[in-house]
Amino acid sequence: MLGLLLVILLSRPGGVASSLDDGRRQFVYQGFAGANLTLDGLAAVLPGGLLALTNFTQQTKAHAFHPAPIHFLVINNKSPATTTTARSFSTSFVFAIVSGYDGLSDHGLAFVVAPTTDFAAANAGQYLGLLNATNGTAGSPILAVELDTILTPEFRDINSNHVGIDLNSLVSSQAKPAGYYADDAGGAFRNLSLNSREPMRVWVDYDGASRTLDVTLAPVHVPKPRTALLSEATDLSELMAADAMYVGFSASSGVVSTHHYVLGWSFAVDGPAPPLDLSRLPPLPRLGPKPRSRALVVALPLATASLAAAALAAAFLLAWRRRRFAEVREDWEHEFGPHRYAYKDLHRATGGFRERNLLGVGGFGRVYKGLLSEPNLDIAVKRVSHDSRQGVREFVAEVVSIGRLRHRNLVQLLGYCRRRDDELLLVYDYMPNGSLEKHLHDPHTPAILSWPQRHSIIKGVASGLLYLHEDWDKVVLHRDIKPSNVLLDEHMNGHLGDFGLAKLHDRGTDAQTTHVVGTMGYLAPELVRTGKATPLTDVFAFGVFLLEVACGRRPIEHGDHNSRVVLVDWVLEHHRGGSILEAVDPRLAGKFDMEEAALVLRLGLLCSHPLPDARPGMRKVVQYLERGQPAPDVPLEYVSYGMLALMQIEGFHSHVMSKSCPTSATSVGAVSCGSSVTVLSQGR
Repeated sequence: MLGLLLVILLSRPGGVASSLDDGRRQFVYQGFAGANLTLDGLAAVLPGGLLALTNFTQQTKAHAFHPAPIHFLVINNKSPATTTTARSFSTSFVFAIVSGYDGLSDHGLAFVVAPTTDFAAANAGQYLGLLNATNGTAGSPILAVELDTILTPEFRDINSNHVGIDLNSLVSSQAKPAGYYADDAGGAFRNLSLNSREPMRVWVDYDGASRTLDVTLAPVHVPKPRTALLSEATDLSELMAADAMYVGFSASSGVVSTHHYVLGWSFAVDGPAPPLDLSRLPPLPRLGPKPRSRALVVALPLATASLAAAALAAAFLLAWRRRRFAEVREDWEHEFGPHRYAYKDLHRATGGFRERNLLGVGGFGRVYKGLLSEPNLDIAVKRVSHDSRQGVREFVAEVVSIGRLRHRNLVQLLGYCRRRDDELLLVYDYMPNGSLEKHLHDPHTPAILSWPQRHSIIKGVASGLLYLHEDWDKVVLHRDIKPSNVLLDEHMNGHLGDFGLAKLHDRGTDAQTTHVVGTMGYLAPELVRTGKATPLTDVFAFGVFLLEVACGRRPIEHGDHNSRVVLVDWVLEHHRGGSILEAVDPRLAGKFDMEEAALVLRLGLLCSHPLPDARPGMRKVVQYLERGQPAPDVPLEYVSYGMLALMQIEGFHSHVMSKSCPTSATSVGAVSCGSSVTVLSQGR
């Protein structure tokens, strides 16, 4: 009778069935319509029976578990000492990862065996909704088979497209690139792309007798390969110590819009998982452009070949012109706000990107001046190529972030353009007076910035940084505040720009940063030590920026006998000697407001304090500059930057000096050679 009931349930469309037969636990979901799963986060069963773990919501997590716990342990009381062994089990499921971007996706998903369904303390992003920053490498008892599409150095991932076995940790005990050993090709290995938007099938089999865990992957319509992708010798009896465990799936989202779907799932203890009827699984929703017509691909060359010589020449000329101004347009771009420009308009505006219109060259590419005929607007066009240090991912991040920022002291992104896949262009307001660095340090600049101009620029940049940290929808960490990234308009107002290294995160959460990025000389000591960017690391860079603008000196300069002078320590010495105003740029010839100058210098020292807790937030900084608060006092216990760095960042000196500075340098301050760099934080 029980067998007849199982057959009836399995025969229903989208059927969900489970059985308990002689202690053998098994279930099968042919789609999830009517399934009584335990869901949380973004997880939802769509009307067609598709289990959607995530959607296009960023920085969230999702879980879906079979509602009843499963007993995995067999207790043996016959031996002198009671022993427990983990029972054999088998599961099979069909999944698909569907990204809104070609070639990009978010962190993947995982099949999970855990003693609980409560993962409230887990993080999204690289933690896959399973663990968090505290226990990411040594968590509670968890078995996970991860299908990961992001390379995370923190967990020693092998690449951005791999399958891994995780035992109580997100550092996989074994991992291999996604693929399978084809039986019809003599066992040859064939690669698979997990984020291909196509359904794939996974088998996970544990043999309790041999204590072996096998993981197999294949395209959905390929029978189970004889050779497993992963085979791990492991005794799961200790991991299954809770006896009653839950089985299900976990996924998380980061910043790239991605769907994680499960189409069908079966499971069994002490035997093979029930087969899945692929014809009854729910279909995936279509995403992206429609496939190109095969008839058009075949007919077009034939029609072209039949043209006369004159027509062929005309077609060649037309094709050449179209290729010259070709662009890439994808559906995901519609969700971004900034206006899109035609490449031919930008080409015309910049005179074909001629050298005479070149404004400068930076880490993100070359910048050209242009003039749009309509509406007669001066623009700056940043031309980015794939051989730059940043690539498509950073380009998308900059379009999304800067395009939505609105502040009078931030460089406004007007729009963008994409050419094929080898050229990206960003269009900004043109700043006729160039960068602040040119006016501070270029000996060929004839006019010296007056003190009122410097003071106005400082207040403007502080106001823009306050907006990024506290007044926008999310917290924006700029991570590269310096004079070369401050541009001046026709009225010499300062605008903070170049968000190529910026990071966004929701309020109440921490930025997910594991690398030290920025410019040497502006890096806070704790950032070099931990790799974790915070608003206070931006405040540190702003403090160095204040001193540089007021003193007209770079953060690190050559002194006598080829030594290097750290600007923060140099100003601190003047402050302790009661001669802080002597640090003001001598080119001003004493023409400055002494109270304002003293305030800026003291505030620069306070903001660049080596201890982060001693630095003020940007709202307090703006209040100081607007005279809404009494002038700050520099604490007497202020330790010099070089001395504290020696105490806090042991090991960083030799790591960076060997690559960035001469071997004769003798202080940690000497690691700053004035160039923008990206340095792996220690231990990463």
